[in-house]
Amino acid sequence: MSDTPTVALFATCFNDTMWPDAPRATVTLLERLGCRVVFPREQTCCGQMFTNTGYADEGTALVRRFAQVFDPFEYVVAPSGSCVGSVREQHAALARRAGDAGLERAAEDVAGRTYELSEFLVDVLGVTDVGAHFPHRVTYHPTCHSLRMLHVADKPLQLLRAVRGIDLVELPAAEECCGFGGTFAMKNADVSIAMGSDKARHVRETGAEVLVAGDRSCLAHIGGILGRQRAGVRTMHLAEVLASTEEDPA
Repeated sequence: MSDTPTVALFATCFNDTMWPDAPRATVTLLERLGCRVVFPREQTCCGQMFTNTGYADEGTALVRRFAQVFDPFEYVVAPSGSCVGSVREQHAALARRAGDAGLERAAEDVAGRTYELSEFLVDVLGVTDVGAHFPHRVTYHPTCHSLRMLHVADKPLQLLRAVRGIDLVELPAAEECCGFGGTFAMKNADVSIAMGSDKARHVRETGAEVLVAGDRSCLAHIGGILGRQRAGVRTMHLAEVLASTEEDPA
């Protein structure tokens, strides 16, 4: 790794459209840690939503675009375990299905340089204390793709434990799915809401002020249920907490 690593921010389409504070916080955090961050404007969707619903041709077109846009960069970092999981687990497979060996090699190469935020901080930069300050009671939900596809393990918790002023409390049944699952939430709404309600109940049991996760999509699902319950729990992306300092609080 160079002394000043160049990082391409993969903002993800849903963050860019609905929750831009997460990618903004990612930039703030990485620059504070000495990275040079660039934002390739040609980036679009990783293709996960097409792939997961059976539109392989459309997904393959987005794999090709992703590989072209991010090929020049030393590292690609995204505030989303779900989208990074797609890049790592689906892109080469889609190219292989299409019979495009060149695209398969390109997809594998870029995937090897693509990281979810917490694993980039811990595994590549080698830091757990990022200089954050967040004096609130917090509980953390490990999202399914970060946990089961990327195997980030306790890296987000390592980072949160080092935050000054934080009161980090364990979430009961933390590894249970929240029920979002992308289109699963629309195709199986009753099951999704039941799972989300269980997760919201566990969040309330912690007495936390803030629920933190590495995927804004899951936070939207759980947060929507907590909001309808008037639970008084705020949802925040991990990047927002880690970017918070005493001088510039979140």
